[in-house]
Amino acid sequence: MSDSSALGRAAASQTAPRRAGGSLSGLRRREAVEGYLFITPWILGFLMFSAGPMIASLLLSLTKYNIVSPPEFVGFDNYVYAFKLDDLFWGSLGRTVYYAVGNVSVGVTLSLLAAILLNQKLKGTVFFRTFFFLPSLTPVVAAALLWQWIYQPDVGLINSLLREVGIKGPGWMKSTEWAIPSLIIVALWMGVGGGRMIIFLAGLQGVPQELYDAAHIDGANSWQRFVNVTLPMVSPTAFFNLVLGVIGSFSVFSVAFIATDGGPAYATWFYVLHLYNAAFRNFEMGYASALAWIFFAVLLVLTVVQWRLQKAWVYYEGEVR
Repeated sequence: MSDSSALGRAAASQTAPRRAGGSLSGLRRREAVEGYLFITPWILGFLMFSAGPMIASLLLSLTKYNIVSPPEFVGFDNYVYAFKLDDLFWGSLGRTVYYAVGNVSVGVTLSLLAAILLNQKLKGTVFFRTFFFLPSLTPVVAAALLWQWIYQPDVGLINSLLREVGIKGPGWMKSTEWAIPSLIIVALWMGVGGGRMIIFLAGLQGVPQELYDAAHIDGANSWQRFVNVTLPMVSPTAFFNLVLGVIGSFSVFSVAFIATDGGPAYATWFYVLHLYNAAFRNFEMGYASALAWIFFAVLLVLTVVQWRLQKAWVYYEGEVR
């Protein structure tokens, strides 16, 4: 009788880990199912509102489609037309590059300088941070209309002040030479103290004070501390702002659409404005889809190039070179 009870206990002890393992695997399956259920709304939203439209636009880029008539397959004719026959394609791309280079180079530099200024822990810093940040809260439509009045050649604020000192102001948005620089100034007014500056400010506050103290003990002056401590430590933040700045500047549309509508004489006819006109004014949806995919390819190439070049100037703490 005792032998049979001992055998029963031994069998029970052998099956206990299996039951525990089985319950554990069941718990993991349940957690996995719950996880998939939680992310299902995001997956459905991504498929319906992102992946689905992207695939549809890729297919439409191979067709001739004007909404009224059914899509007609034309292969790569839309891409050939863009590169060889569209008189506005290369000009719009060149003007976009011009705008992006001016806006990003000056904007990132000024945002960094503003962040350094506001990181000095001086009296009134909170006020100045608010003062710098407020223009970024202005809606694009309001900013475009405001600057239209400021830039007005005859009664605008800037030219009126210039006339007071005997200087004849330029035509600003009414001039083919000054139109893009005028829009760059608007973008800088809205963007220098905005999210880009806040990101730089966060990066600066993450620089260890011990590095500045050590550099000061070694005899480094303010400029040397800035070049050898501040710039390397905030270089990842600068790279992040640079990538986002390039993408945002290449996507310029609203301020040009509202303030100049691509004029004068196509001086501010940017790439996205060209895409918009092809799609929603000329209803050439197939060609507009091709322009969108060309735009996507350009941004992808620029981002990859920046990612490759960042190894030469971006410092990551703890990275062995």
